Amino acid sequence: MVIFSGCFFQADAQGVRKTESFDAHWKFFLGDNQEAKEVAFNDSKWRNLDLPHDWSIEGRFDAKNPTTQAEGGLPAGMGWYRKHFTIPISAKSKKVFIDFDGIYHNSEVWVNGHYLGKRPNGYISFRYDLSRYLKFGKHENIIAVRVDNADQPNSRWYTGSGIYRNVWLVTTSKTYLTHWGTYITTPRIDEKSAEVAVDMAIHQPLPAKGKWSVQTVVYDASGRLVAQKKSLVNAFNDTLTTFKQSLQVINPKLWSVTNPYLYKVVVKLLENRKQVDDYTSFAGIRYFNFDADKGFTLNGKPMKILGVCMHHDQGALGAAVNIRAMERQLQILKAMGCNAIRTSHNSPAPEFLDLCDRMGFLVMDEAFDMWKKKKSKFDYHQDWDKWHVKDLQDQVLRDRNHQSIFAWSIGNEIREQFDSTGISIGRELVSIVKQLDKTRPVTSALSEADLKKNFIYQSGALDLVGLNYHQEVYADFQKNYPGQKFIGTENMSALATRGHYDMPSDSIRRWPKDGKTPLRDGNPDFTVSAYDNVSAYWGSTHEKTWKIIKKYDFLSGLFVWTGFDYIGEPTPYLWPARSSYFGIVDLAGFPKDVYYMYQSEWSAKPVLHLFPHWNWKPGQTVDVWAYYNNADEVEAYLNGKSLGIRKKMGDDLHVMWRVKYEPGILRAVSRKNGEIVLSTEIITAGEPYRIKLEADRSYIKGDGKDLSFITVSVLDKDNHLVPNANQLIKFKVSGAGILKAVDNGSQTDMDAFVANEHHVFNGLGLAIIQSTPQSGKIVVSATADGLQSATISIESHR
Repeated sequence: MVIFSGCFFQADAQGVRKTESFDAHWKFFLGDNQEAKEVAFNDSKWRNLDLPHDWSIEGRFDAKNPTTQAEGGLPAGMGWYRKHFTIPISAKSKKVFIDFDGIYHNSEVWVNGHYLGKRPNGYISFRYDLSRYLKFGKHENIIAVRVDNADQPNSRWYTGSGIYRNVWLVTTSKTYLTHWGTYITTPRIDEKSAEVAVDMAIHQPLPAKGKWSVQTVVYDASGRLVAQKKSLVNAFNDTLTTFKQSLQVINPKLWSVTNPYLYKVVVKLLENRKQVDDYTSFAGIRYFNFDADKGFTLNGKPMKILGVCMHHDQGALGAAVNIRAMERQLQILKAMGCNAIRTSHNSPAPEFLDLCDRMGFLVMDEAFDMWKKKKSKFDYHQDWDKWHVKDLQDQVLRDRNHQSIFAWSIGNEIREQFDSTGISIGRELVSIVKQLDKTRPVTSALSEADLKKNFIYQSGALDLVGLNYHQEVYADFQKNYPGQKFIGTENMSALATRGHYDMPSDSIRRWPKDGKTPLRDGNPDFTVSAYDNVSAYWGSTHEKTWKIIKKYDFLSGLFVWTGFDYIGEPTPYLWPARSSYFGIVDLAGFPKDVYYMYQSEWSAKPVLHLFPHWNWKPGQTVDVWAYYNNADEVEAYLNGKSLGIRKKMGDDLHVMWRVKYEPGILRAVSRKNGEIVLSTEIITAGEPYRIKLEADRSYIKGDGKDLSFITVSVLDKDNHLVPNANQLIKFKVSGAGILKAVDNGSQTDMDAFVANEHHVFNGLGLAIIQSTPQSGKIVVSATADGLQSATISIESHR
C-alpha cells in the first residue's frame, strides 16, 4: 500500500484490508541483551517511546565516538526494541504482516520468541509474515527487534541508529494482492485520453475456490469517478497469479512540477462478488523524454532539471522520519525554484516520495553508494553478495508507482568504474531494474569522465550518462560522448557558512586544494565565506557550473551537492567540524546567500538580495553583492549616497560594489525600464537587546507528530538582527507540546540537539516544537542573560 502524506486508506465498510500504524508504545534499551528476544523477558524498566526513533541524535558529539567525523561523531552501538500487543479474534482466519519502512541497520526480528529474519540494509523497507506465530484475542504477543549499528565506521555521512522509519501492521484475507505486486503505468497518453495499465499479483492458497474477479476504479483529485473496469480472473493454477487490466481516462490532467495532479486508483479483489482485498495508490499521468540534442522534456515541453542532492537526515531531528520536517525542507527548496531531488545515496522514506508526488518534484531514486568494493571499513560491501539483488528489487518494487520518479540510479561514484567488474555488475543491476520497470531510464553517478577508463559506462547498459562534477567536459559533451544523453548527477560542492564573509570576495579558493593535503590555511574558527567563492577541489562555485548547464540545451539539468547541509562529512575541516558546508540551506533550514542566486535564476519570483550584513570596522573595505532578476540594473546607496549603478554583463549572475564601510543604512534598488521593481536595505545593528520568536505555523495537528519550527532571532533595540550574536538561549515549553530539538545551523557547534538550551549562531537559532496527542495551547518561552525574553503561543488541534 502506498501511504500518502502520513495517512493510509483502509478498505470500504467491509474492512477487508486493514493497515494500522504500529509506531506507538514500544520499549527501548540501549545496549545488547540477548535475552530480550525471549517472551518471558522482563522489560518493565526499559524506556517507553513511540517510533520512529533515532537514538544516535540523542547523544553528544565526541571525537572519540567510533562513527568518526564522517558520521558527525555521534554515538551508535546496539539497541533493542520490544512491543506488547494483541490481535483480535477476527484476524485468526487472515494474514497478518508487519512492514518496516527502514531500520538502521543489521536488524533482527522475533515475534513470540520465533525468529523472523535479518535485514542488514539500513535504508530498505521490508515485511515479515506474523500469521503463524500469533496469539489472538486477549492473549499478548511480543515482538522484539535487535538493531546492531556497532560496526563502525560504516558510512560516509550520518546514518542514525534504530527503527527510524514508520512501522505498519497489515491484515489481509488469506487471498490477497501481494506486497508491492500492483504496478500502475500509463503507456499511452494524448490530449483526449490516457491508458492506465494495472499489473497485479494475487496470492491464493491452493486449491482455489469460488468465482474471482478484479475491479479497478480511478477517481480524479475531486473524488469523481473517471474510469472503472471489472474483469474475471481465470482459475488459479499456482499460489501466485499475475493479472492485467487496462482503463481509459478521458481528457486527462497531466502531472507536472507546476501542477502535480494526482488520480486515486483503487484495485479491489472479489470472491463471488464479495470484496476480499484492496490496494490504493495515487497515480500521476505524465510522459517525459531525454534527447541527446534537446535535453529533457516533460509532457512534451522543454524543461531544465533544476535539482539538488539530499541526504536523509532532518537536521537536529536526525534520521527519525517526520513528515512535516520533510515537507518543510521541500517547501524551502520549492520556493527557491528547485524541481528535482536526487536521493543520495540510498532508498528514501516512502513518505518522502509521497511528498514529492504531491508537491511536484522529479526524483532520481538512487540505490547504492558502493558495490563490492568498500568506501568505509564496515559498509554495505560486506552484504553485497548476499543482498544486493533482493535490496534493489525491493526498492524498485516499492517505489515504481511514484510518478515523481523519472530515473533510477544504480550507484554513486562506484569504485568498480575502474576495473572490468564494472561491466558485468553494471549490466546485472540495470537488468534487475528493467525486469521490474521499463518506463524509466537507468543511470549511475559517474566520477570518472574519461570514458576509456570508465568500465560502468563501457557496460553499455546505462540509458543516461550521469556525471558527477567534471564541469570542464560539459560544453563538449556532444563531441566527446556522441549520441549520449546527459544528466549532471552531482555538481558544485561549493562551501559556505551562513552569515560569515571573508574579503576579498572575488578570489576563488579550493578548500582543500587536493585529496592528499589537509586544509592548513582555513579560518581559525572553522568558518567558510558565504560569498560564492569557495569550493572543494573536485567541484566548482555555484555560479560556474550553473552558467554552463544554463547555456546548452543538450545539458538536461543538474543536481547541486547539496540542497541542505547534513550531519557528517564536514569538508574542508577536521574536528571539531561535524556537519557539512555544502548546503544551499544550512542544517537548521536557514537559507545561505547563494539560495537567492538560485531563486533569481530558477524561479519567476522577483528577487533582490543584498549582502553581507552591515556591522564592520570603520574604514574596512567590504564587498557588497546583490542577486537580482526581472530588472535591468541595481543601484546601491550608503546613507543616502549613491554607490553607483551595476548591471549584469554577459553571463553574470550577480553584481558587486567595493565599499569603504561606515555604519548606517545600506540600500539597494532594482529597476526595469527606469521603474523600481524592488528595494531592500540592511541597517547597522546595535548591541543585543531582545529575543524574537517566530513560528512557521501557529496551528498544528495534535497527533503527537506534527511540528512547529520556531526561528529564534537576537535583535537590537530597534529590532534589527544582530549578525554576530551568539547568546545561549534557554527554552521552556508548557501545554500540549514538547521541545523536540534545538539547532542554529553552525557546522561546529558541540551543543546537543536534544536539549532545552542552545546558542544562537550569527544571530539565529531554531526551536522545534512537537505536539502531544491532545488539543490545546502550546506556550514557548525563551530567555537569555542580558536580553529581554520572548514568548509565543501555538494552537494544537486533534
